Amino acid sequence: MSSLLSEYLPIAVFIGVALAIGLALMIAPFLVAVNNPDPEKVSAYECGFNSFDDARMKFDVRFYLVAILFIIFDLEAAFLFPWAVSFREIGDLGFWSMMVFLAELAIGLAYAWKKGALEWD
Repeated sequence: MSSLLSEYLPIAVFIGVALAIGLALMIAPFLVAVNNPDPEKVSAYECGFNSFDDARMKFDVRFYLVAILFIIFDLEAAFLFPWAVSFREIGDLGFWSMMVFLAELAIGLAYAWKKGALEWD
């Protein structure tokens, strides 16, 4: 039984250190921070300008289009890193599969650009 517990000792130490760091980071702001609120400090902040309406107001659809395009190309970058790391092992099939994937994304970007999804007029 003692050898089994000694195998789990590093995990227990890791959990203990993580809890200690977490508690220290939660308590430290109360001890260190200056508590001097003023109306400007406690006001709502929205992207550099004062809030002006209800949180459930309608947004222009262009915000959503840009967000969707960002997600698409962010995922593209997430797929490119593992592909580049394993480039030597994947062979020609892996290379051409990624080229087809990139071509599809390029066609999609060209379509969005042509339709004016990236314009802010």
